[in-house]
Amino acid sequence: MSDLEPRNTSTAPVPADDDNRYKAVQAKLGALARALDDAGGDLESLVRSVQQNSKEALDVAQDIANAELDPAHVELASNVGVALGGASRQVRKLQDTAQETADLTYQTRDTHSKLYAGLDELRSNRRERTPKPGFFER
Repeated sequence: MSDLEPRNTSTAPVPADDDNRYKAVQAKLGALARALDDAGGDLESLVRSVQQNSKEALDVAQDIANAELDPAHVELASNVGVALGGASRQVRKLQDTAQETADLTYQTRDTHSKLYAGLDELRSNRRERTPKPGFFER
């Protein structure tokens, strides 16, 4: 039996809304990156588990063959081992993609901060209200 347990996935890690204020965007990017990091760790555990199951299935196939049992069972157990090996490679690709996306999300957050932190600081510390972005574009 696997040590992996499903999480409550009823809520998205980052809510989809129209709040595009600087601090809200920074928070959303941070939450997304952390969720992707967590997913990467979970996927790594899944890769190890599937690889172990693949090895065990191939070992069982070898044991069946050594016991000179029905060759159909050897083939079935071997096919399961090979299929699990392929599945582990695909999960590894997914894990790599999640990590790459997390890295890009952190870069995006840093770039967003460099571009808009000063503007947010300026707008946040004024007593007077300032026009929203796009106000002067007509």
